Amino acid sequence: MEITPVLIVEEVEKSLPFWIDRMGFVKTVDVPEGDRLGFAILVRDGAELMLQTVESVRKDAPQFVPNAGPSNVGLFIVVQDFADVLTRLNGYPVALPERTTFYGMREIGVFEPGGHTVIFAARASA
Repeated sequence: MEITPVLIVEEVEKSLPFWIDRMGFVKTVDVPEGDRLGFAILVRDGAELMLQTVESVRKDAPQFVPNAGPSNVGLFIVVQDFADVLTRLNGYPVALPERTTFYGMREIGVFEPGGHTVIFAARASA
């Protein structure tokens, strides 16, 4: 089984610098829609993430257009190298300061430019 999140955003281009330049993903597919991108697929270390504009969703499957703003789905991304995440997030606004949870995960959380919650986590003993 695979699960690939599709983040519905106002502008794909607004989210690309966060995911590509800061977090190290690579764009493997993009689909133009007029003078902008309507859809993109990003990958890193076997993980896949899709970005799709509200406008593109409206044309493709209008029943899935979010009511207002981004969806209320957050991403919980387990990483092997938490220090790398901290380095990549250096200078980026942090919404959830670094913490260690009762279930043994070291976490830090941000809002990506599309407004979605993203928690990066690693086993505390790692």
